Amino acid sequence: MTARILIVEDEMLVAMNLEGVLEDLGYEPVGIVPDLPAAVPFYDQKVDLALVDLNLRDGLTGPQIGARLSEKGVAVVFVTANPGLLGDGIAGAIGVITKPADETAVKDAVEYALGCRGGAQLAPPACLRLFG
Repeated sequence: MTARILIVEDEMLVAMNLEGVLEDLGYEPVGIVPDLPAAVPFYDQKVDLALVDLNLRDGLTGPQIGARLSEKGVAVVFVTANPGLLGDGIAGAIGVITKPADETAVKDAVEYALGCRGGAQLAPPACLRLFG
């Protein structure tokens, strides 16, 4: 079964590039969310992983979206140019990769997050700063 991945990103070129990378890797991007109101419908959908930026169209709402998705059982990896804004992390989220993230970083972080969600004991990739 193909993993369903939500992209939470307001810069459309970045989001579309990420979507293409995920499709090339064989994953199913389920949507692009540019702000908090657009995220609400995804809280009750089957999503395996969310890649979440911090600063979105409506401000610093990425952490709120990530926390809510995590509460719903979604694996969350933040993707941001400002990882320091997360401090020690967001409860339930796996970690953060720094933008700009190349295809290898995205691949490694996604494989790690999905593997851990499936119960595997994996070594985290160098590109991913873990929380907790």
